[in-house]
Amino acid sequence: MNKLRLFIALALIAAIALLLPGCASKTRVKSDLHISGAPDWVNKGTNILNDRNGRLFHGVGQAPEMDDQALQISTADNRARAEVARILTSYMDVVSDDYLSAAGKGKDASSEQMVSQQIHNLTKVNLSGARIIAHWRHKKTNTIYSLAELDMKDVKKTMDTVEDMNEDLRAYISTHGENVFDKMASGQ
Repeated sequence: MNKLRLFIALALIAAIALLLPGCASKTRVKSDLHISGAPDWVNKGTNILNDRNGRLFHGVGQAPEMDDQALQISTADNRARAEVARILTSYMDVVSDDYLSAAGKGKDASSEQMVSQQIHNLTKVNLSGARIIAHWRHKKTNTIYSLAELDMKDVKKTMDTVEDMNEDLRAYISTHGENVFDKMASGQ
């Protein structure tokens, strides 16, 4: 019964993390946890990366030692995906704000609401493309770390398949989306 309560509590925490992405003040996290022997991705944490592998959203999650290793891994994986959701939502918020600014101040409230809803839906659809690409276990604490990744190419492919998307918004993201990503990745 305690495992069920723990699982429910962790699921609620993950849901709250997905619902409160606007609380973060910065998207790009520059940090070093200084965990000796840990892979670079653990010490750097959640990040937006523009490197030779592409434009990537990386989310790092962790879970403390548990009696059930499968639940521990699943918890770390879900937290990593929640981190991807957080930074993807921040990215999409910037794209939405930039689009609305470029579209002109004459846009009415219903247009803004429609764009916001489409951005929200696009974010939810894209999260299904986030995949776990690495795990690491801290030998002393038995904490498991997971790394989730979402490629900007996959975000754009998903956007192309959304049928009822505003064509001007689609064109704006297609034209300016990578520039917004690059600005965020560089910390501007």
